[in-house]
Amino acid sequence: MRLRIHPVSRLGGQVEVPGDKSISHRAALVGALAEGVTEIRGYLEAEDCLRTIAAVEALGVDVTRKGPGEYRIAGAGLRGLGEPANVIDCGNSGTTARLLLGALAGQPFWTFLTGDESLRRRPMGRVAEPLRRMGATIVGRAEGGRLPLAVRGAERPTTLAYELPIASAQVKSAILLAGLCADGPVSVTEPAQSRDHSERMLRQFGARLETRGLTTTVSPGALAGTTVIVPGDISSAAFLLVAGLIVADARVTVAGVGLNPTRAGVLEALGAMGARLEIAPAARGGVGEPSGAITAAGSELVGTTVAGALVPRLIDEIPALAVAALVARGRTEIRDAAELRVKESDRVAALARELGAMGARIAERPDGLLIEGGARLRGARVASGGDHRIAMALAVAGLVAEGETVVEDTDCIATSFPQFAELLNALAGEPAVTMEP
Repeated sequence: MRLRIHPVSRLGGQVEVPGDKSISHRAALVGALAEGVTEIRGYLEAEDCLRTIAAVEALGVDVTRKGPGEYRIAGAGLRGLGEPANVIDCGNSGTTARLLLGALAGQPFWTFLTGDESLRRRPMGRVAEPLRRMGATIVGRAEGGRLPLAVRGAERPTTLAYELPIASAQVKSAILLAGLCADGPVSVTEPAQSRDHSERMLRQFGARLETRGLTTTVSPGALAGTTVIVPGDISSAAFLLVAGLIVADARVTVAGVGLNPTRAGVLEALGAMGARLEIAPAARGGVGEPSGAITAAGSELVGTTVAGALVPRLIDEIPALAVAALVARGRTEIRDAAELRVKESDRVAALARELGAMGARIAERPDGLLIEGGARLRGARVASGGDHRIAMALAVAGLVAEGETVVEDTDCIATSFPQFAELLNALAGEPAVTMEP
């Protein structure tokens, strides 16, 4: 499928984005490991998250879809999963594969995991290595560092104190999930704060979890089913918010979106660029995820630097942030983001290449991008490379380019934001984005 985009003069209205991708994955997987029933509302029904639902069903967990985004999971308990009858296909979902490795590290049977061509290129060794230290057997391509992989969990994983070389919520989460079945406390220390969705989720299910500074420790013990409300995905919202900032006559509100401070670094970065943002947190109590409404209005943006500890808190939003930088006054420098090269695509190379084809002054760096703002963008034929966030970034850039932009290979958007084109058109009040086979 391709998207055909023409520039717009205004955007306006209030919308809600689909449920948070990261939280949806965790709700399904932790619910499967809990004892009793878990009710999930707002689950992201996109390809990646549906892979996690299919995976827990393959492991013997009873899952019932009660309505759009509503699921009932009859948890099997930490020791109740069963050996699957077939290979589990994670599709394009790195979160499914990596978190499953952690959950399976304490299951004493063989499970085989694979994925699509893109996922089979992505590194799994940094997850597998600490899990092997805990006693799991993980074998496969590239010395057990690439899918397909086979994993046989330990009867009782051994205690571990692990220091992550690179801040990674997925690696941290995999180790914590394995620690639920361990023979003693398991701790993970990060070099910088990554998103804490797993910690919040585990606490909500009753896990004994302690965080001190950059170290999180989980003590083994059972989980209890609960109700999980999934807020809107800020990674998806970022594209609509950036559109609201770069179109001159615009005022865009995204309601019910997650405001977890370990995930909302994109709001800080946009604020540093002079973005007109209004944030209205919703009232909440107890454990779980904060949420609220974010409004973006057409703004005179200026360049900024994104680096260091901020990067893990906005790594998935950098494609959207790069588009904002294109129209800003001055230079934007993105550093310490080499992780972008091992996402669904090499996002550093893809952004430099495809946005450059639209007239952007953007240079690739080993660990990021250098963007000279203010270039006149022109419509062009560009390609996503099968990466949903690249596809959406190119589409948003097309809203302010001269002439028509055609983005090829956009089926991938369905992995996280199936309603993307529909919501953009609703905000534009016209068919600014046309989908073609």
